[in-house]
Amino acid sequence: MTTATPSHECWSYDDHQTLDEYATEFLRAGLAAGERVWYVPGPRSRTVADWLRSASQSARPDSARIIVRQDAYTAGLVVDPAEQIATYAAVTQAALADGFTGFRVVADVTALVRTPEQRDAFARYEYTIGRYMRVAPMRALCTYDRRELGARVVDSLACLHETSHASELTFQLYAGLTRAETVLDGELDMATEDLFSDALWRTDLDPAGGEVTVDARGLRFIDHGSLLAVQRYARTRQITAVVRTGLSSAVRLAELLELPNVRVEMVQ
Repeated sequence: MTTATPSHECWSYDDHQTLDEYATEFLRAGLAAGERVWYVPGPRSRTVADWLRSASQSARPDSARIIVRQDAYTAGLVVDPAEQIATYAAVTQAALADGFTGFRVVADVTALVRTPEQRDAFARYEYTIGRYMRVAPMRALCTYDRRELGARVVDSLACLHETSHASELTFQLYAGLTRAETVLDGELDMATEDLFSDALWRTDLDPAGGEVTVDARGLRFIDHGSLLAVQRYARTRQITAVVRTGLSSAVRLAELLELPNVRVEMVQ
């Protein structure tokens, strides 16, 4: 379930003012916590960069940096998820070695998701880096320009974070603590079925004992189409998807649908 202080956040924007205010507070909190902070700006806003330059003058040396996108993300037009995670893991470990309590970054990654190939690779990266941040002292705010990308594209990426700001998304599907577990929060209905199905395939879950777990304790509603999407995913991969939820309606719905590859379990 979503924690009170999520590590992996997304903000989609069509104006910079509210984003800049949140990004500034996000980075300010990192400096106050003794973390090393990076800002990877987009092309249009200098407000956060100007604030960070000023703030860094009174902060510990090398605690804050403004990074061009090419220095923060692996080279090439399509991100390699494993390589990019290794890059940020190395940055986090370097921050700890230098005596910081952790690492956090605000990054405008709009330019990295302009084509379908880029989006698919980056979506898989977004999901997987979330697992790293569940166990490492790294926090990230990923930002996307909704005017340039469109709401559908942004939603397909935002839903893979622990939380998404300035969005009408009704669900989040993000990494659990293991490669066999994913976390599902929010509400799923007919309007989100395709988006949810695409997100599920991008999790690349690795079964343990032939099963994957969907931690759906934060789920408030699920319709039959979304349960069928889980069934299609599990059947195609020849695994069992164990959905753990507090929704008794989900248990009854699964019984009515008779899903051979899905087991819905009630939990508190």
